[in-house]
Amino acid sequence: MKASTIIGGLIGSAIDKRSGDDSTVDGALIGAGVVTAARVIVPIAVTFAVGWLVLRGLGKLTDSVLGPPPSGS
Repeated sequence: MKASTIIGGLIGSAIDKRSGDDSTVDGALIGAGVVTAARVIVPIAVTFAVGWLVLRGLGKLTDSVLGPPPSGS
């Protein structure tokens, strides 16, 4: 178990404890789950963003070298 999962569980537990409705176990589970999901989602989002920026940069480079595309009309 990674330290970030434990910290996420502790933070979730502390947040859930403030509401005072029930036990803090469900908040700890939700906090640990959020950290685990973020560990998967964040790298995918960063990869997508970098790919999009590279594709956009290649398009601008192509336009600057070859000129803008013809209008088609």
